[in-house]
Amino acid sequence: MKNYKELMDQVLSREVEAGNLPGASALVMHHGKEIYYGAFGMADKEEERPMARDTMIRLFSMTKPVTAVAVMILAERGLIDLHDPVAYYLPEFWETKVWEDGKEVALKRPITIWDLLNMTSGIPYPDEGHEPGRRMAKLFGELVDRRLRGETVTTRDYVREIAKIPTCFQPGEKWMYGLSADVLGAMVEAVSGMRYGEFLEKEIFEPLDMKDTGFFVPEGKKDRFAQIYLYDQKQGKIAPSLDCHLAVYYGEDVAFESGGAGLVSTLDDYAHFAQMMIQGGIYNGRRILGSRTVAFMQKDALTQAQKDDLYWNAVDGFGYGCLMRTLLDPVTEGLFGNEGVFGWDGWTGNFVVMDPRDQLVFLYFVQRGDFGNVQIVRRLRAVTYGMLDELEEGTKGS
Repeated sequence: MKNYKELMDQVLSREVEAGNLPGASALVMHHGKEIYYGAFGMADKEEERPMARDTMIRLFSMTKPVTAVAVMILAERGLIDLHDPVAYYLPEFWETKVWEDGKEVALKRPITIWDLLNMTSGIPYPDEGHEPGRRMAKLFGELVDRRLRGETVTTRDYVREIAKIPTCFQPGEKWMYGLSADVLGAMVEAVSGMRYGEFLEKEIFEPLDMKDTGFFVPEGKKDRFAQIYLYDQKQGKIAPSLDCHLAVYYGEDVAFESGGAGLVSTLDDYAHFAQMMIQGGIYNGRRILGSRTVAFMQKDALTQAQKDDLYWNAVDGFGYGCLMRTLLDPVTEGLFGNEGVFGWDGWTGNFVVMDPRDQLVFLYFVQRGDFGNVQIVRRLRAVTYGMLDELEEGTKGS
């Protein structure tokens, strides 16, 4: 029998040894049991802190699946309908316009919660490539400056200003990655009457024993917080990043709790969340969602016209729905996995894959911004799927 850990270690360590990553770690769970854990390199090169199992990382967009679950909790309780206009709960969106032919015009219909869950709202990220994105970039710069001056700028403050920026297209017309999940975080606040972080702590983190997950890093845990890195063109190597990417800030006085990018977590914490998802909404006897709700969240929600905008190589063969990719065609993806595999990734390269059919959770944690790593993830997954038969046979024989 080939040595599964040895094969995984080789793939996982390669980019670290080449100097492309400061550190990397991975965790694979199968039927609730750990079948692989590995960590290489540094969580903080300057401080000489190694990548470890309890290293806390910035999730960035791996925050989004958590936000989708929060929305579904509200739906299951009858507090929202997924086709409600978001303006029912955030009235500023009654005034939102769309950018068409060089001017602002009225929306043909309101932006709905369903649009936000499926990234078909037209609300952009800061992006210098188009007028709404340029306005969003200017807005985020102003809001960050306000925080740096000592002002408290909350999640609701951000979203009130976001609603003033025109969308890039009419709701439902296309798919575009943007600030939809941040708006959903503010909506959860409005419906629940709690700060978004408080809602997540009560409804998700506490029941799932996610003790190191949240929107800030307490003083006593900062020695476990990984540094973020970017490639420095002048130095010709990766270097620590001091940027406030997407206005996300991790101090204990954090007020903007970004539903699209703001959480920090550890391998084990996020594995608890992922285990809950592949087990139909339940973990260690505690139910977070109904099994039918989780099955609904795995489905592709896009029309073919919307899927035409799914152009990243990380979504080849996938559809999209509830802030996650969902695998429709393993052949197009180029990996011998299962249809229905779902999950998402983050700006720093971290990645989650959830496979209900094989009861498999795959987590890959790195902290390099703008690092395209889908090939590394596919290699690690290919090793895992290729070894599952032998691993299962070994378990039966033990």
